[in-house]
Amino acid sequence: MMETIGQGKDINDLTPLADCSLCAYRGTLLVTGHCKPGDCCVVADSGRQIDRFFRTNPGLAADYTRDVFWERRAIAARYLPTSQLQPLLTDPDEAVRRVLAYRVPLEWLADLRDDPDREVRITVADRLPEQDLELMVQDPDYLVRAYVAKRLPKGRLFRLAADPDNEVRRTVAERIPTVSLGLMANDPEVNIRRIVARRMEPEELDLMAKDSDWTVRYEVALRAYPALLQQLFDDAEEDVRLMARQRYETLSLAP
Repeated sequence: MMETIGQGKDINDLTPLADCSLCAYRGTLLVTGHCKPGDCCVVADSGRQIDRFFRTNPGLAADYTRDVFWERRAIAARYLPTSQLQPLLTDPDEAVRRVLAYRVPLEWLADLRDDPDREVRITVADRLPEQDLELMVQDPDYLVRAYVAKRLPKGRLFRLAADPDNEVRRTVAERIPTVSLGLMANDPEVNIRRIVARRMEPEELDLMAKDSDWTVRYEVALRAYPALLQQLFDDAEEDVRLMARQRYETLSLAP
């Protein structure tokens, strides 16, 4: 039984209060000060009070892994010994599984890799050993793939070079080895092609010298070798032509 207003209680105070007369701990934890109504209570439907209860009495967390209230199970999962977490991997509530994604040993993360909840899979992608991350490159959610792109070994990023999401491909363009940047020279997103042009080896910039966007060609002019700069003297964009001539002259005058 729960109440929000009790005898002598301020009517404006909406702190949930459990009925201690019906609580199994009334003759034990209550009398020893290990629980307190409105502050440290596992019966009240209050995340703050439940957390304080398990913080004070962590050994009781195992008694609540099958509780009907999802938040009570989720908070209990924070205090359980690691050895007791495995049965909760299939808990029906994502809040519980999110706690597990942070806490379980790395070898258990495979059981959560295909979890229906995005946040669970993001945490898995953030914790999985690098050698296992490639198994998540086809995750249906772009945010999960973005986390994968940030951590995947650089030599394996080509798997995401044609990802349908711009944010994922942008991360790939920033991290992929320069020898593989040619895979992204024709990316549909101009901002990504600019990143490619800034990082690509100068001898490979021919691939981007005729890009449809002048800002990409300008990036090429900033780094091109002399013969390629000459090709840009007749570019349709004045800023590109000026930069190409300026750099050509600078390189010609260099000792």
